[in-house]
Amino acid sequence: MSNLMRWEPMRDMITLREAMDRLFDEAFTRPLSLMNVSLPTIDMYQTDDEVVVEVAVPGLKPDEVQLTITGDTLTIRGEYKAEQEDKNRTYHIRERQYGAFERSILLPTEVNADKAKAEFENGMLTITLPKAEEVRPKTITVKAK
Repeated sequence: MSNLMRWEPMRDMITLREAMDRLFDEAFTRPLSLMNVSLPTIDMYQTDDEVVVEVAVPGLKPDEVQLTITGDTLTIRGEYKAEQEDKNRTYHIRERQYGAFERSILLPTEVNADKAKAEFENGMLTITLPKAEEVRPKTITVKAK
């Protein structure tokens, strides 16, 4: 007895779309990976009073990272310096990336840059940006008559 399989043209279309997505993804992301510089990973969240940005910069010292706030954009700069080349070494795997990096992120709300704090511990940079007074939530008490 033969097994009949129903033809579903949408399945073939989805497979074609996935192939095209892969093609465009590799075409546009591959050049970035050839630059041999990795951007630091970032977590950003906000509370009622502040915006907090956590940046993973393992192997860097606090004085090797520069932070600037321009308007509503936070820019993080740094550089991973390569080790001195040793001609006696034969690498089997070399995945760490070196070079300068710059990452700019758009802040979700207006902040008071003058009161910003940055703390560095165990390769994690935590940037605390107090929200501007105008955008902080206000509590209004309701009085009964």
